[in-house]
Amino acid sequence: MSPGAGIVTIRFRRGARENLTIFLIMKGSLSQIWALFRKDLLLEVRQQYSFYGVLLYVASTIFVLYLAMGQPEADVWKGLFWMIQLFVCVNAVAKSFLQEGRGRLLYFYSITGATNFILSKLLFNALLMLLMSLLSLGLFILMLGNPMPDAARFVGISWLGGVSLSLVFTFLAAIAARAQQSAALMAILGFPLVIPQLLLLNKVSSIAFGELQGGLGGMILVLSGLDAMIIVLTIILFPFLWKD
Repeated sequence: MSPGAGIVTIRFRRGARENLTIFLIMKGSLSQIWALFRKDLLLEVRQQYSFYGVLLYVASTIFVLYLAMGQPEADVWKGLFWMIQLFVCVNAVAKSFLQEGRGRLLYFYSITGATNFILSKLLFNALLMLLMSLLSLGLFILMLGNPMPDAARFVGISWLGGVSLSLVFTFLAAIAARAQQSAALMAILGFPLVIPQLLLLNKVSSIAFGELQGGLGGMILVLSGLDAMIIVLTIILFPFLWKD
């Protein structure tokens, strides 16, 4: 059987036939998700002005903070880092839907499903925020110093936080793209979703700064549960926007 076969004639028991059908559907979905992910990745590589624009924004903001306060204390450093991460996510991730024109969305509607499309966006934005989190952390350490006794652990926490924020703002961007006042709508919808995540990330970061001695696994589990909830809500609600 060829990988791209759409119609398969077999003589199996009912259970085996159902399992094969599920396998073929999953294989087709994974191929579409990968193709859409590669499309976003190639566009980002070719249109590098968007990525470098966000990077310039991050570097200039951190440089202004350095001129204003030098190398701040650990608590201030930690708060400033997550604040910058929030603004980076808004600028880097929210544009994923806002830059898609109506004609292009109609084309995607004709060739793929809503779940495949939104999962490819979630995957790409998560990868983008992993890169931006690493670059932001490097610029913070370079200009504002390194007050962390356990920097390696904070790298992992920053990646986890970047992915969490990217999931939230991808979900919000998908909703806001259907409205004219998209920026205002994202701010209104994002406040109750982002604040608990930021508070939890700030708490998790305290472990890397030596302020807490335990509880990292439980807090990461809670944060992962919030991420899973966002993904499920996105998969459930986005098809209704997709049909509009």
